[in-house]
Amino acid sequence: MGIVYRKALRFKNKYPGTVAWRIKSHARVIEQHLNPDEEVKYVFVGQRNNQFYDIVTTGIFVITNKRIMVASKRVLFGYLFFSITPDMFNDLTVVSGLVWGQIVIDTIKEQVYVSNLSKRSLDEIETMITEYMMEEKKKYPERDNEK
Repeated sequence: MGIVYRKALRFKNKYPGTVAWRIKSHARVIEQHLNPDEEVKYVFVGQRNNQFYDIVTTGIFVITNKRIMVASKRVLFGYLFFSITPDMFNDLTVVSGLVWGQIVIDTIKEQVYVSNLSKRSLDEIETMITEYMMEEKKKYPERDNEK
């Protein structure tokens, strides 16, 4: 059992209202793409979509010392994997609904939606992503100064 899977289970046990399954399969995809010098800082799970009623696109979200990684193992074959480097990060939005919450990670090219999160987990996820990105963004030059 790898570090990603253990941390994902810890998150799921801490916030059981979060809708997620096949965590072990998703964790294997992340561990396959981890670089030798990457350190896993935080892991959370949720639905990789924008609809609360779509509960089949579970994914795993990992913050490392270099990037945010997102993976989803497909049921029959293949997987989806992408990473967000700090220079591509724009903004973070937190939405708290009636039953679940949602996190929207805005990047230069797209928005990454994480839905069906336990409402109690929203503060923790927001803090972890924001603190990581604020620290990492200091390493990149201001885009406004590049003009």
